[in-house]
Amino acid sequence: MSKLDSPLDLTVHRLPILSADRTSLGRWKMLVVLLVCAAPVVASYLTYYVIRPSNVKSFGELVQPQRPMPNLSATTLDGQATALASLRGQWLLASVAGGACAKPCEQHLYLQRQLRETLGKDKDRLDWLWLITDDAPLAPELRARLTDPAMKTQGFSALRIKESDAAAWLQGGTDQLSTRLYLIDPQGNYMMRFPENLGVEQAAKAKADISRLLRASSFWDLPGRENIQKSTHPESAVGQDFDKLNPNGAKK
Repeated sequence: MSKLDSPLDLTVHRLPILSADRTSLGRWKMLVVLLVCAAPVVASYLTYYVIRPSNVKSFGELVQPQRPMPNLSATTLDGQATALASLRGQWLLASVAGGACAKPCEQHLYLQRQLRETLGKDKDRLDWLWLITDDAPLAPELRARLTDPAMKTQGFSALRIKESDAAAWLQGGTDQLSTRLYLIDPQGNYMMRFPENLGVEQAAKAKADISRLLRASSFWDLPGRENIQKSTHPESAVGQDFDKLNPNGAKK
């Protein structure tokens, strides 16, 4: 019989039998991989909520204990009722002033926008907020800038609330509400306030605090909030026009 006519010889290989030691080793390796993946998240939580290294001195004043965002009704510039809690989900840099918006108010609005823009790729994680504490109308030029639809893509919001409500949440000591900028975390906790009458020359120190907090929370806080559209494109002409609000005439 030729080789071509002979049946094929089949060899059956048995599956290897894993020992208990090898199975245990595999489980340990999997556990190590999971721990390595989870370590950055755990570290960010510990850094932000527990450790807070004492050798890093913040420019802003940490608020202890943090003050949760109250369940308050607010009104948009267009007169629409909304809830203050709708702002949760983003870091907020807030200022407080009446609708007349004198020079210190304009200074704060300018600094809020500039601080956000200087954050680079992290700017979409921070919104800037003006809490208006009376019914005074805005100056026509200012209103036109702030109500331009493009301002929403730059993270801006303005809401009218009662001054007493704003004071109960944000005020500390005898300070006037309008003299400071306030930082609120994405969970709605008011957690830092910056020195009174913050100027352009101090903005870099405030930015360092904000950047440090954004880095510490980067593993659990993502940019964006439902019903808020963010733009990743260069700032619009509205943003350039808004530089006119800078009382010192400084440009980016």
